[in-house]
Amino acid sequence: MLTKLDHAVLICRNFDEGIENYTALLGKPPTWTSRDGDTKIASALFEFQNTALEILAPLGDDMTARFDALLRDQLGRLTSLAFAVDSIEQARHTLSRRSLNPTEITSGSSQDSASGSRRTWQRFRCADEACAGIKTFIISRSDKKISPQDPDPSGIHALDHIVINTPNPERSIAHYGARLGLRFALDRTIEAFKTRFLFFRIGGVTLEIIHRLDKDEPIDALDTIWGFTWAVKDLEAAHMRLTKAGLNISNIRTGRKPGTQVFTVRSGTLDIPTLFL
Repeated sequence: MLTKLDHAVLICRNFDEGIENYTALLGKPPTWTSRDGDTKIASALFEFQNTALEILAPLGDDMTARFDALLRDQLGRLTSLAFAVDSIEQARHTLSRRSLNPTEITSGSSQDSASGSRRTWQRFRCADEACAGIKTFIISRSDKKISPQDPDPSGIHALDHIVINTPNPERSIAHYGARLGLRFALDRTIEAFKTRFLFFRIGGVTLEIIHRLDKDEPIDALDTIWGFTWAVKDLEAAHMRLTKAGLNISNIRTGRKPGTQVFTVRSGTLDIPTLFL
């Protein structure tokens, strides 16, 4: 039913700062930017081989106050996941029967600030309480063109995985596996890390659900989207690029997955935990 992770949403207070930070981090500018006077929200879309990242920021005092309440003391926060479908009517019918309490389908559009081009879509939102607090949208775009692969090997070409923290792994299995229908690829507990890992895969992206065994939380507490692992073709070139840009990054080290290398980015991410692979 769901075909891919269309995009994840990162909110921040300052739109220009968000674009500047993530252009430097990702090694490419956004492919789409818009400032919507009706919603009083500015949007930038960074597109990759398998998904996209949308950065949202407020326009005007009213929206600034709302964003401040969501961000609290953070520079940025990951709030939402949007999944693509071929038939949005069928998806809404199915997810309604699976008790996700979807809203009505609505139409939307956006105009790119640079080119004046327009994009249109239809979407609905599943109930937050049915998605353990993760804002979850289902979207069908009129333009399904895949963004061309970035030729720069030091820049991001794909999202490897997105990390979600949960106090209730059985709830996550039921939600992402049974209700949303994502492929349940791995369930592994690593005692050395005191962590249970659940992997769900869709359209070349992995949702890594993490449950900390040593963290005492109520099982009905909400899930949170935690961070990203981005994929590059040349890790050493990416490390050199970010070093020259003045970002605080770790040394390259061996990754947990056999045959991989990674490094951590500690600045320039708007407080989003970030790994390059």
